[in-house]
Amino acid sequence: VALDRHSVDGLSGDLSDLDALRATIRRVSPDVIVNAAAYTAVDKAESDKELADRVNGEASRVMAEEAASLDAWLIHYSTDYVFSGEGSTPWMETDAVAPVNHYGASKLAGEQAIAASGCKHLIFRTSWVYGARGDNFAKTMLRLAKDRESLGVIADQIGVPTGADLIADVTALAIQQAIRRPSTLSGLYHLAAAGEVSWYDYASLVIGFAKAHGEELAVTAINPIDTKDYPTPARRPLNSRLNTQKLR
Repeated sequence: VALDRHSVDGLSGDLSDLDALRATIRRVSPDVIVNAAAYTAVDKAESDKELADRVNGEASRVMAEEAASLDAWLIHYSTDYVFSGEGSTPWMETDAVAPVNHYGASKLAGEQAIAASGCKHLIFRTSWVYGARGDNFAKTMLRLAKDRESLGVIADQIGVPTGADLIADVTALAIQQAIRRPSTLSGLYHLAAAGEVSWYDYASLVIGFAKAHGEELAVTAINPIDTKDYPTPARRPLNSRLNTQKLR
């Protein structure tokens, strides 16, 4: 059963409505719950903390409690933003968490609620997700490149762009394996593509690729800038690298 925030036949995927969410899970009685929804407006979360906490933290707790009562699996996606962003070493699952913004804190609360519930779970921390659907950095850069001759892009935040298709493929495989070996696979994993880039490198690659394939763009200059020169309501971690060795 695929659900979004709109109710269908009395079933609701609206994570801000905890009662409806709980009732939906009990009605469907699933063997596996995949939570691919979240409050992801990083800057807005600084002023909309209550909703971010409800969607990312409390809804995760409700799903975990219901999964535990059904002996079902809960598949949940989290973020590199649970870390402080210090240093340059890829973060491991066992590293200390210290989010620098409220979005990261709300996602961490969700992780902790799931772990505390005792339900069978797979938590995948991922980073810099892109895909054909929805908004993402690559689409934003292409849109701006059509309207502006010059772009300034952050060059001191480092991470790994990770495709939604990769996440979906790994999730499908992980569910198959988890059902066969529930006692050994439940836990927290980092899921990201290989390599690392800055936002500046990423933008340069996307725009260069678009130009090479005949896209008409106005941009003629892409300039690297530091995070300190581009203030935002929410702080961003500089190091978003994730060590994925455990998942392999």
